[in-house]
Amino acid sequence: MEALTDRQAPLAKETGKRAARGGFSRFWKVMRSQKYLYFMSIPFVIWVFVFSYVPLWGWTMAFQDFKPGKSFGEQKWAGFKHFHELFTDERFYLVMRNTLAMSIMGLIAGFIVPIVFAVLLNEIKGKMFKRTVQTVSYLPHFVSWVVVAGIVSKMLSTDGGAVNNLLVWLHIIHEPIQFMAKGNLFWGIVTGSDLWKEMGWNAIIYLAAITGIDPELYEASRVDGANRFKQMWHITLPGIRTTISVLLIMSIGHLIGIGFEKQFLLGNNLVKDYSEVLDLYALNYGLGMARFSFGTAIGIFNSVVSILLLFIANGTLKRVTKESIM
Repeated sequence: MEALTDRQAPLAKETGKRAARGGFSRFWKVMRSQKYLYFMSIPFVIWVFVFSYVPLWGWTMAFQDFKPGKSFGEQKWAGFKHFHELFTDERFYLVMRNTLAMSIMGLIAGFIVPIVFAVLLNEIKGKMFKRTVQTVSYLPHFVSWVVVAGIVSKMLSTDGGAVNNLLVWLHIIHEPIQFMAKGNLFWGIVTGSDLWKEMGWNAIIYLAAITGIDPELYEASRVDGANRFKQMWHITLPGIRTTISVLLIMSIGHLIGIGFEKQFLLGNNLVKDYSEVLDLYALNYGLGMARFSFGTAIGIFNSVVSILLLFIANGTLKRVTKESIM
């Protein structure tokens, strides 16, 4: 048996080399046949490299006492000094609380509601009414957050605000509430504003996925006596499960990278302890105070945590639903 194995070893090695050469030749054959597609992709590859990978060199600032105007060799190295300052700053943990709270609230509302909206919208039979509702729902996506913040502030104002006027008229409250001055209401205001702005736009991808479901499945279910609710539960939702899983993984990956526009425009000094998030913290205590190294350390923490969340979410859903993006 050992002698036979020894005779087979060179043959197996030669077979492996032939397979490698064959795979290489097939690659070049495909590349030659699709050379124009490769040429078209080159500008986008360069764009990603220049704007996504080259800036990573700036991460070195987090390990230096960076001083503008000095060359890279003249900068003083500080090790993990700025990370130590970050993790010992009490303000950082307050900011993380706000970031996680608004992120989780936004993830739950901004993920579930568009799915429900898309499924219900798909059940509307009137095409004209369906298109009108869809158009009206996604138009706020194109409105600037500056405008949205102005609308929300006016709606919640104590001076003629529609919400306060309605609550007083319904005798739910006796005098107007200062919504924008109450920190315990700020998270809900941000979540509701973001939901109104992005719900219709986020539902588009689910509606597109629903159109890919075989209509014969619905016909067969109707023959079996399934009502429309059962069709939604047993056909529509399983049919878009892959899309739901992929978007959920990506949403979890951006859990702490929620930006700062909403909080910056809707917040004020009265609710600062509830409105300040990680990106706004980096802006105020990093760039705003010319602490560029400290701001870079915050950015690195944000990126590393986002990557870890992405891998954890992908691995968990891969084991549970067999769906993965990697």
